[in-house]
Amino acid sequence: MRPLSFSQISMYQTCPLQYRLQYIDGLKPKDKWYFSFGSTIHLCAEFFFRVKVPPPPTLEELLQFYEQKWHPEGYESAEEEANYKAYGREILTAFWEIHRRDFRMPLAVEKMFYIDVGDVKLKAFIDRVDKLESGGLSIVDYKTNKELFTTDYLQKDLQLTLYQLAAEQLWQLPVEKLTLYHMRSNTPVSCSGRAPIQLNDAKHLVLDVADKINQQIFPATENDYCPCDFPEYCPYYRHQYSENVSEATDAEAKPIALGSDEVERYASLQAQIKALQEELSALRQEIIDYCEAEDMKRVYGTENEITYQLADVTGYIEEEIRAFLEPEGLWERVTGLDQPRLKQLLADEAIGQDIKNRIQSLRQVVSTQQRLLVRRRQNEDKNT
Repeated sequence: MRPLSFSQISMYQTCPLQYRLQYIDGLKPKDKWYFSFGSTIHLCAEFFFRVKVPPPPTLEELLQFYEQKWHPEGYESAEEEANYKAYGREILTAFWEIHRRDFRMPLAVEKMFYIDVGDVKLKAFIDRVDKLESGGLSIVDYKTNKELFTTDYLQKDLQLTLYQLAAEQLWQLPVEKLTLYHMRSNTPVSCSGRAPIQLNDAKHLVLDVADKINQQIFPATENDYCPCDFPEYCPYYRHQYSENVSEATDAEAKPIALGSDEVERYASLQAQIKALQEELSALRQEIIDYCEAEDMKRVYGTENEITYQLADVTGYIEEEIRAFLEPEGLWERVTGLDQPRLKQLLADEAIGQDIKNRIQSLRQVVSTQQRLLVRRRQNEDKNT
């Protein structure tokens, strides 16, 4: 199996079918401005820290590098691109002002790694690794997300957890600090290193994802990011696209024609049913209220009659039946008074008849239910 990256694991968790289409079938996703923008900013942060000896690059050198490495792909217009390009200069100018003052050489920048997690090879790039005065390691991951990260997000972030696994294997030093660096606001959000249990959970997750990929388990999973770049291959969106698109279906199977008219007709009928149910509920309550107010048991129309009944609903009081079944060692078999389980218990030939009789004796009226029974009027009654 080819090495797995965090991006691949994350995509599989989001939608296994999208993973298959992109990483196995080789479909190319569309260019997106936020990937282009983030990639350029990452390259500039790397350029700033990747010096052989201090000092770091000057602001002029940093911005010149920014111009050279600018990725123009994915922007909807020249105006949008120009706005983000200017915004990127502001971000990097603030970044340079902050980090030039207390510049320290990092241990590693954009460190590529391959590590073994069980029989799975994991690969990635760590943005920055610093050596702390304590002797431990600090991992920094740059992000160009719009919003600042919450502490809860930071503490659960799988990417940082996997980076810690890698760093501790590579350098044989403990990771004491994990940071997501929010580039837009130049704000670091940090926490201490992961505990062993969280690292083990991450290992199990990697192995689980790899196992499902090996088994070719690729269901479509609808999520907040739908539709992705491949909607014509997705069972949730494929119907909108050409019937010629093949999505690993039986080549000999004849597709069933279903047009938009059928979809709209179904939606229309469903809306009508909902409206009728609401009308029926209102009429039902009106008839019940009338029968109770006038002490009526039956009301008549020209073709139909409706009988009003109060029906007893029988059942068990949980405290009573539990008090009986627990000493007999039978309560666990019907925990929560699960009706199918109780029915199985009463049908069990191994249960004595005296116990069954006692259970049946505990059955009592627990509520009453209002019922309206409709039937056609007899011919001779229609003139009364």
